[in-house]
Amino acid sequence: MRKIALAANDTLGLDGEMSMHFGRCPAYVVAYVNDDNELQKTEVVENPYFNQHVPGQVPGFINSLQVDAIIAGGMGPKAIDMFQGFGIDVVTGVGGRIGNVLQAYLEGKISGASGCAHDHDHDGHCH
Repeated sequence: MRKIALAANDTLGLDGEMSMHFGRCPAYVVAYVNDDNELQKTEVVENPYFNQHVPGQVPGFINSLQVDAIIAGGMGPKAIDMFQGFGIDVVTGVGGRIGNVLQAYLEGKISGASGCAHDHDHDGHCH
C-alpha cells in the first residue's frame, strides 16, 4: 500500500482543487493506493501550519504522515530537497481537480519537480 499526499485548496477530497502553494494550503488529501495502482481510500488532513507557514515545518509534517509521494502546484527548492532527503517522491507544476491529478500520477503521466521562487502571476503560475 502506498500513500500519496496532494496539496488541496479545500477539504473536498478528490472533488477539490489542487493548491498552487504547497506550504500555505489549508489541507492535504492523502490517497491510499494498492500494488495495482488502484485507489483504496482517501482522507483529508488539515494543514496545522496553514496561515503560519514556517519553511521546513510542513515537509516534516508530511513526512510524519508516512507518505511515499507529495503532489503540489508549486514548491520551493528547499522543500523539494527536504522531501528527497526523506525519500518522498515530489511532483509539482500540476493543477486542477485533485482526482484528475491523482489519476494522471497513477497512470505515470506526470512526474518530477522543479523548484519555483515565490514569483507568481495572478493565476498562481511560477515564473
